[in-house]
Amino acid sequence: MGTVVGLLIGLAIGGLITGFVIWVVSKLGLGLKVDGFGSAFIAAIVIAIVGFIINWLLSLIGIEVGGGIIGGIVHLIIAAVVLLVSDRFLKGMQVAGFVGALVAAVAIGVVYWLIGWVVSLIA
Repeated sequence: MGTVVGLLIGLAIGGLITGFVIWVVSKLGLGLKVDGFGSAFIAAIVIAIVGFIINWLLSLIGIEVGGGIIGGIVHLIIAAVVLLVSDRFLKGMQVAGFVGALVAAVAIGVVYWLIGWVVSLIA
């Protein structure tokens, strides 16, 4: 029972952090717009579900994404597609086409990196 509670708490914290990152990227005007933090939090959940489904489907057809530059580019394209698909399910989130999704995906990655860097300085 404690493991389930820990998992749910971890998911909630992850959703809040990802929602915050999406909200920050939205404020930067880089291809992604959300109506507010609530929409960003819901977007984080939808993006996680869509990303899981896309990666699961890719693994079903035998496509494995590796590392390196090519793997990074493929991951970036998958992230952009996830944003575009998630946009279709959320009224509170708008993505400015594929280029906007690519820019937003890079911005989300940079904001995550910055948060990790700041946390590493504090810890």
